[in-house]
Amino acid sequence: MTWLTSEDRGNVRILTMDQPDRKNAIPSHGWAELASAFDDFEASAQRALIITGANGDFSAGADLDPDLTLEAGVADRQRRMKTIAHAALKLHRLTKPTIAAVDGVAVGAALNLAIGCDVVLASARARFSEIFVRRGLTLDFGGSWLLPRIVGIQRAKEMALSGRIVEAHEARDIGLCLELTTPEGLMPRALEMAAGFAAQAPIAQMFAKQGLNHAWDQSLAEALDLEGQSQAICFTTNDVAEGIGAFLEKRAPEFEGR
Repeated sequence: MTWLTSEDRGNVRILTMDQPDRKNAIPSHGWAELASAFDDFEASAQRALIITGANGDFSAGADLDPDLTLEAGVADRQRRMKTIAHAALKLHRLTKPTIAAVDGVAVGAALNLAIGCDVVLASARARFSEIFVRRGLTLDFGGSWLLPRIVGIQRAKEMALSGRIVEAHEARDIGLCLELTTPEGLMPRALEMAAGFAAQAPIAQMFAKQGLNHAWDQSLAEALDLEGQSQAICFTTNDVAEGIGAFLEKRAPEFEGR
């Protein structure tokens, strides 16, 4: 059985990490598989993605093989890190909405996989940690870039330097996740939110994500230029005509992404 499964429910795709004896830890070959799964989703007809874990946990992060970790040379380690970075960039560059549905542990690279999604939903028993320093390691899967943008630089440093566990309610309070649910209610809520995203105009969502992803990297003038270019393109699409028509006719729009 593969550790990563894919299931389509209408316009929504669900990727599930499933390695129960390892708390869904991501194997060394898993990063390339994640990158491939993100490519497959981008090319698919599905309009929203949920990433989750099986058996009551999101993921314990990278599956640390002592032989691979301790005996490999620097060049081998750097090549492995490039596969991790490649997967992180693939997730970040997806043009469609992504949701992490976190139950149980989400630590290390798995925490950064979760916050690499557009929205994080969590159950009340979720536990988060940038656990790297407790293993003698530093942040990866984009954590040094993602975390301060979500929780602020001071909180990000505190989490990264301590490696402590952040319980679900604190995670919500500091913005690490958007909402808390019961464990049983997590996937229904994720599917509800994903369906809501999937019903909106795909090209408009693509440009919205692009602009927001660059929010900390550009000036207001640059943001306004990007908005102007993006809006001009949106006005040429059939989706704008459909959105305006649906508004005037008081009905739900049916966007096609063209």
